[in-house]
Amino acid sequence: MRRLNRALGRAARTSAAVAVLVLAASGCVTVHGELAVVPAATRDEAEQALKDFTEAYNKADKAYDPSLDAHRVTGSLGAIHQAGLKARGATSPNGNTAHQPLELTDAKFAIPKKAGWPRWFVADTDSNRDTDQGAGDNRWLLVFIRNGPDQLWEASHLSVLAPRDVPAFETDAEGWARPAEAGALAAAPEGLSKDYAAYMKTGQPAVFAAGPHTSGWREERDKIAHRPGLAVQFLDQALDTGTFTPLALATEDGGAMVFFSTRFYERRTAAAGYRPKVTPEERPLLTGEVRNSVTKDWVSSVTARVKPTGASTDTVTIINRLQGVTAVTGS
Repeated sequence: MRRLNRALGRAARTSAAVAVLVLAASGCVTVHGELAVVPAATRDEAEQALKDFTEAYNKADKAYDPSLDAHRVTGSLGAIHQAGLKARGATSPNGNTAHQPLELTDAKFAIPKKAGWPRWFVADTDSNRDTDQGAGDNRWLLVFIRNGPDQLWEASHLSVLAPRDVPAFETDAEGWARPAEAGALAAAPEGLSKDYAAYMKTGQPAVFAAGPHTSGWREERDKIAHRPGLAVQFLDQALDTGTFTPLALATEDGGAMVFFSTRFYERRTAAAGYRPKVTPEERPLLTGEVRNSVTKDWVSSVTARVKPTGASTDTVTIINRLQGVTAVTGS
């Protein structure tokens, strides 16, 4: 929760069934979205989705009321963000007195052509939440998803990246992006959530490049696993169905950028006579009574670069991970 709160909340710190689409071809034609390969959204629709998300987010952040943007977030971003608002609303019932409206500008859209639902696209934006305004700003990449013709566009992932880490997406002659194909990649996007969960437990499969979100995170966990008077255990699980299904865009280098999610449980058990601590931010999410253990349910929104087929080492590089506590259980 704290990592996402820093990303979404920092101001002066860094870090039917028939969709009717009119396509300009030799003439205007109406197509059935379930069967035809069409752009997931028009550029005007993408711009409106970004605007609607930003407006709803600002209302919710100002009031610390998750109901005000629950219709505009989903997936891992929604789980983390809604839990954060619930907690802050409980600790600050009068709302966010330090609210600064989020502004997302200089938007560039990567909109893939695809058949059927869900439809989705990526908005690459500049935010006003970085201290060093200008060319060195981080880019905020938001994934928007829509599961049917009668549903709203919702933001499911957020990735905060340095400009150099934002790849060039592959596009066709009309500028539409392309969903990545598993057969063209050294690792299948749909398996990354399961692979990442397994890797965090055992260090296998050995497809992940070393870095702060892989080998570094495993080392960090090892350091805190056995503290005097406190045992810490982790259990990682895939989170890859429904709105948590991994999404991948092809990049010009033949690889892909993949957005996926995972869940992990962190159980802290104290020695006899002691109780593990629950922070004020986490207490509104607590159920049960903390006697000698507490279990935190974390959700992660993960962004990865995957190399094309033929790569034999470091095939997957995790470039961003935002995570937050979504529930706490005492026992």
